[in-house]
Amino acid sequence: MAVAFNKFQQTVADLANKVHNLGADTLKIMLSNTAPTAVNAVKADIAEISAANGYLAGGNVVAIASSTQTAGLYKLIPSGNVVFTASGGSFGPFRYAVLYNSTPGAGPLIGWYDYGSSISVNSGTNFTVQLDQSAGILQLQ
Repeated sequence: MAVAFNKFQQTVADLANKVHNLGADTLKIMLSNTAPTAVNAVKADIAEISAANGYLAGGNVVAIASSTQTAGLYKLIPSGNVVFTASGGSFGPFRYAVLYNSTPGAGPLIGWYDYGSSISVNSGTNFTVQLDQSAGILQLQ
């Protein structure tokens, strides 16, 4: 399922003010069933689903393959998708996968994916946030 990436407005200022080092900081994806808004700025602004049955508080790490620019176009390229696995029971519901930087204490937000309706993951099954390994998670120009 191709899902569009939505950037938080604060991300632009955070990049300009050296809050993010996208190639070195630890980025994570957490799950929420509450709609993010473009003006949310930090992790505490988002209601994360409860940690349970394989879903860990704070979500899962996004592995980064490269953080580079070519001819003035920067791309943040993940090395793979982010997979959440339910174990010992289900978790959810959630509708949003939220990308944030877990290195600074406040957890500045970067962007989110909207899956269109609430999802629950049953025990023994996976939910995969598919990240574009060609165009990248985000591009800056």
